[in-house]
Amino acid sequence: MTIFRRLALGFMMILPIIFALCYTKSIDLTFLNVLLLLSSSMALSGIFGSLLHYMLPSKRPVDGELVEGDSGDRDHQLVKKPRFESFDSSSEIASDKSDLTKSAAANEGNNNTGGDIGIDGIMGNSNSSVVTRSSDENPSEIDEDLHSRQLAVYGRETMRRLFASNVLVSGMQGLGAEIAKNLVLAGVKSVTLHDERTVELWDLSSSFVFSENDVGKNRALASVQKLQELNNAVVISTLTENLTKEQLSDFQVVVFTDISLEKAIEFDDFCHSHQPPISFIKTEVRGLFGNVFCDFGPGFTVWDVDGEEPHTGIVASISNDSPALVSCVDDERLEFQDGDLVVFSEVKGMTELNDGKARKVVNSRPYSFFLEEDTTNFGAYEKGGIVAQVKQPKVLNFKPLKEAIRDPGEFLLSDFSKFDRPPLLHLAFQGLDRFLTEQGRFPVAGSEEDAQKLISIVSEINEGSGDGKLEDIDPKLLRHFSFGARAVLNPMAAMFGGIVGQEVVKACSGKFHPLFQFLYFDSIESLPTEPVDPDDFRPLNNRYDAQVSVFGSKLQKKLEEAQLFVVGSGALGCEFLKNLALMGVSCGSQGKLTITDDDIIEKSNLSRQFLFRDWNIGQAKSTVAASAALTINPTLRVEALQNRVGSQTENVFDETFWENLTVVVNALDNVNARLYVDQRCLYFQKPLLESGTLGAKCNTQMVIPHLTENYGASRDPPEKQAPMCTVHSFPHNIDHCLTWARSEFEGLLEKTPAEVNAYLSNPSEYISGMKNAADAQARDNLEHVLECLTGEKCDTFHDCIVWARLRFEDYFTNRVKQLIYTFPEDAPTSTGAPFWSAPKRFPTPLQFSAGDPSHVQFIKAASILRAETFGIPIPDWVKNTAKLTEEIDRVTVPDFQPRSGVKIVTDEKETNLSSASIDDDLVINELSMKLEKCRSYLPASFRMKPVQFEKDDDTNYHMDMIAGLANMRARNYSIPEVDKLKAKFIAGRIIPAIATSTAMATGFVCLELYKVLDGSHKMEDYRNTFANLALPLFSIAEPVPPKVIKHREMSWTVWDRWIVRENPSLRQLLDWLSEKGLNAYSISYGSSLLYNSMFPKHRERMDKKVVDLARELAKVEFPSNCCHLDIVVACEDDDDNDIDIPQISVYFR
Repeated sequence: MTIFRRLALGFMMILPIIFALCYTKSIDLTFLNVLLLLSSSMALSGIFGSLLHYMLPSKRPVDGELVEGDSGDRDHQLVKKPRFESFDSSSEIASDKSDLTKSAAANEGNNNTGGDIGIDGIMGNSNSSVVTRSSDENPSEIDEDLHSRQLAVYGRETMRRLFASNVLVSGMQGLGAEIAKNLVLAGVKSVTLHDERTVELWDLSSSFVFSENDVGKNRALASVQKLQELNNAVVISTLTENLTKEQLSDFQVVVFTDISLEKAIEFDDFCHSHQPPISFIKTEVRGLFGNVFCDFGPGFTVWDVDGEEPHTGIVASISNDSPALVSCVDDERLEFQDGDLVVFSEVKGMTELNDGKARKVVNSRPYSFFLEEDTTNFGAYEKGGIVAQVKQPKVLNFKPLKEAIRDPGEFLLSDFSKFDRPPLLHLAFQGLDRFLTEQGRFPVAGSEEDAQKLISIVSEINEGSGDGKLEDIDPKLLRHFSFGARAVLNPMAAMFGGIVGQEVVKACSGKFHPLFQFLYFDSIESLPTEPVDPDDFRPLNNRYDAQVSVFGSKLQKKLEEAQLFVVGSGALGCEFLKNLALMGVSCGSQGKLTITDDDIIEKSNLSRQFLFRDWNIGQAKSTVAASAALTINPTLRVEALQNRVGSQTENVFDETFWENLTVVVNALDNVNARLYVDQRCLYFQKPLLESGTLGAKCNTQMVIPHLTENYGASRDPPEKQAPMCTVHSFPHNIDHCLTWARSEFEGLLEKTPAEVNAYLSNPSEYISGMKNAADAQARDNLEHVLECLTGEKCDTFHDCIVWARLRFEDYFTNRVKQLIYTFPEDAPTSTGAPFWSAPKRFPTPLQFSAGDPSHVQFIKAASILRAETFGIPIPDWVKNTAKLTEEIDRVTVPDFQPRSGVKIVTDEKETNLSSASIDDDLVINELSMKLEKCRSYLPASFRMKPVQFEKDDDTNYHMDMIAGLANMRARNYSIPEVDKLKAKFIAGRIIPAIATSTAMATGFVCLELYKVLDGSHKMEDYRNTFANLALPLFSIAEPVPPKVIKHREMSWTVWDRWIVRENPSLRQLLDWLSEKGLNAYSISYGSSLLYNSMFPKHRERMDKKVVDLARELAKVEFPSNCCHLDIVVACEDDDDNDIDIPQISVYFR
């Protein structure tokens, strides 16, 4: 290689590195450093791939080697080039199409769903970037810290298939960018971006990857950098010239967002007949209209149609009949449906059912079902048994586009008030395609002439539809369709980006049921209610022109001047900020967007909270998100706060703050915070846009003053909690074991050390508090503190190992021996029934074995964490299993003998008589004296270090200990064990989350924001949504109106507030209510009772001012800027019927 070629190659190698380092500011790039990099790259040009591997942060490495020149057999050459590289027309492609190979998952039918699938080169025209990877490369291990929430939705197998999938996204306007974003966050193997056109100012209102500096650049090339930042483990490359159908062979899934119908049919035919089939998705967003078409080929196998855990039941009895009646315990309702297949295990007596054969459920009931099986000659059922659903794969035969366009079959409905809309939109999109073909352009916004042309084309297509001809084609709807046809709106792109992103995941993995095959959607209710002057649609030569072409410049002005409050800056908050910035919300001189979140960024956030990068870990979410939003739209007027929204921050979010708001957008992850914001919006009469996600599911709720019910008007039923006696002594599923394990973890390592510190910090005050409480809880606290500082105090790491080993013996051997001594296997209940009947499981004590890795791992984790609480250094040899085992073997474990008379609670309703029968005062005094004596031997500075549970750090041993506790307990009770990841999901109460459902939810909400800011929509124009992308299911409906209360000629809702002025006395207030036919019997301010008619002495307060009563009884002083107080009044009518009246504001200034 000549010096010039080597120099050029070296410079090519370090250029992206220099840019990356400059961007991250992680190194001082002086001339000397650059020269050093250049000379090093020249010397090491033969190992280009290795250099990139070490210089660029990568979660999954890309293996391969550089091939120089053209010599040799290229069939086995591996070419590796930088992810950001793009060649111009003079570049040479150092690979041949014969290199392009794909392996199909033959054992999974015709699915093209990954496995070891790979590409050796992404080939095409000469103007393409080339990123290659070995076809026999095994996907790397999953980064569970990064993808934990996504793993909770998909599982490991689906994630591995994603990691092996190559996807093409063609058309990089807003919709293409949203789809690509979701795929990069999901972690597919590679995403290739295709677009032949350049960025226009028009694109900036829909795509977060473009800035004004990108105008004139190729869309695909301009998209790479911001998408690559989302996940360096995904190979991102570009194609910038005309696609050929042969190039589609490089991918498992191809997505087209901007393609003619003729070309789409050509490409789809190729994909449909390809072996294995290539999944084809065509999607469009045109103004407030959008569609998706999916063709995953013939014989596509769905391995998990809904993603839900298989349902199970605990058998109580099985009859010897045909069909057999299976009854289950009434611990939980059965979720089986007729036709489900189930398998049995652990059945005693009727052991024939334990053969693993799947049997069909018929006539399912809440706690029983019939089995399509003749059990007449089976053994008689004795006891026990678990019945579990067997999820069956489903094979779908997709029609190619050329057939489906003529015979679309059933459309997937979204809004049931528009059940007749999809057939018309099916024609409308065909008409638009023909208009584009004939005119070479989109219809002009506001052009009646173009609208009429489009209507004529649609009418013509309808006339030729034969039996599918529609009676009415609704010219008004088609006119709106024509006006906005050129625009890609960000909320629509976000929504469809989520839907299509999920369809790609399905195509790659077979996880969840695909969309079969057409979805059409519109949101014309989002348009202004008043007619828009055609001149109002004219472009303003700014970034919002596309949005103006749909809504007009007047609504755009309202968006820009809005005062928004976004509560939360997590996954939903990031998506909202991106959407709002692109829409121009709060970007005007009078606009302001306030966002608040008191949380900081963690690694697990990065897989879906897309405004954050790995270098932001540890920083405030709201601050980083606001800064990122400013890079999307520099005119955004945003203020980031780090305050939790609640009663404790009403000095920050005061009345002036709330009164100045236009609308509130919730992006929260807990119900209590949502309820608080809901009450604030009720009080200040502010619209609240609410949304939430759970895995592939999402919901949105519009809370509009006086039009809809508020968020708190309806509540989900509380989750069923297992009784504590079940958790402590009689677990029958792994959830019980994990609940117990986390409770023990927190008690041993956090609560007790914290109690020790509370005592040592102020002994007299602590003891006084315990003596004043004088209950069983106080006694238990003192016992734990004393035990921790005496018998279980650790001074060396070996002491910690002794403690851990004895804990193992206590938990999994001694307690179980005591339990089965108290309740032998044949023990009866008080009614004579077997005590150990379902759902109880008879336990077996464990015998510790140093040869069992799970036993040793538990001791290791427990001893390390115990050492942390005492501040004991952890020796390096603890990681040496042989040395650790040797130390464990040195521990002397005392023999255990079960005792008679030990009380074990078997019913949650029972009282622990052993605690009640002891004189707590006497014991507390005795424990206090022992503690004082113990304290005298401790250094004055001695303190423990409580360990707070942190689920997302796999190096801290927290989940090792909790999983060990839970699995050893599960082993006691013959309950199936779980791995550490599954344990983390349950014990860590991780909420499953994926980027696709989050994006979709925010898209739905922002479509409603147009209506709110327009300000003149009726209730029937608004939409609440529930969607499940796994099924897929969309349920879009009008909100529920608020409950109306009527009394005499008056009526009111929860949105109303009554105002009483002129600083009334209590008597005047009661008279004011009496005039309305309301007899007040109770008046309260906060938690203070100002008046109750049942108390004669309260009549002495009649002539006092209401505000003075509040000052006197509630001990409150009102600041000078406060002029009213809010009271709650309970009333009844003349017939003694309770009447719910609005909150009353009493003005005293």
